[in-house]
Amino acid sequence: MLTNEVRKIARAAGQAILEIYNNASDLEIQSKADDSPLTIADQKANDIICAGLEKLDVQHPIISEENKQTAYAERQNWKTCWMVDPLDGTKEFIKRNGEFTVNIALIDQEEVVMGVVYAPALDEMYWATKGDGAYSFIDGKEEKISVSTFTMKDKGLRVVCSRSHLNEGTQAFVDKLTDPELVSKGSSLKFLILAKADADLYPRIAPTMEWDTAAAQIILEEAGGEVLQYETDKKVVYNKEDLLNPFFIARGSVTT
Repeated sequence: MLTNEVRKIARAAGQAILEIYNNASDLEIQSKADDSPLTIADQKANDIICAGLEKLDVQHPIISEENKQTAYAERQNWKTCWMVDPLDGTKEFIKRNGEFTVNIALIDQEEVVMGVVYAPALDEMYWATKGDGAYSFIDGKEEKISVSTFTMKDKGLRVVCSRSHLNEGTQAFVDKLTDPELVSKGSSLKFLILAKADADLYPRIAPTMEWDTAAAQIILEEAGGEVLQYETDKKVVYNKEDLLNPFFIARGSVTT
């Protein structure tokens, strides 16, 4: 089963990240072109993931945050491709709070059809394949996971966002809710606490890239949730000309 192979790849990348994470002398922080932090852990994990995917029986091109991006003139002809973020939550890694993840997704005709997310410091593995449900492996136990069910008028909805710096759009969204509880979480774990019903809503009225969300999106969807564009309520799609995501709302199961 493909998810089994990809989980092995994600775990191997996670182990490489942990070796650096647990050895402060290896925490060599470089700078990307956009001045965001980049550690050698990103690069090592990316090498392991790309090498692992290239050894699979069926080959697909790879879009990774750490690779040079292929021009859309070529990418638009890709029916199927991998979408990889080898270390999501670099800031969490540097802060040493454990809330960082390895993310590997399979995209087919702009839609995520398989995803694996591994949180190495927490040793939590999550995965999903379209039509087959969402699963976690935590503390030696595999479980099928599912979202919470609620209405938007419910009191005390748990909203995943920053307690310290809500931007104007997110604040406006939160202000429409009745006595919401704000929940803070780093990286793609924001989606996964929704997928296992530990939170209800994740409004992202701020920039993200496709590799930040792809793997976690299919896990949330297969757990019964959805990820909808903020302006249009259309599904978030992948391998677009611009790899920047639209603003979106991720959520559990909303009833009327």
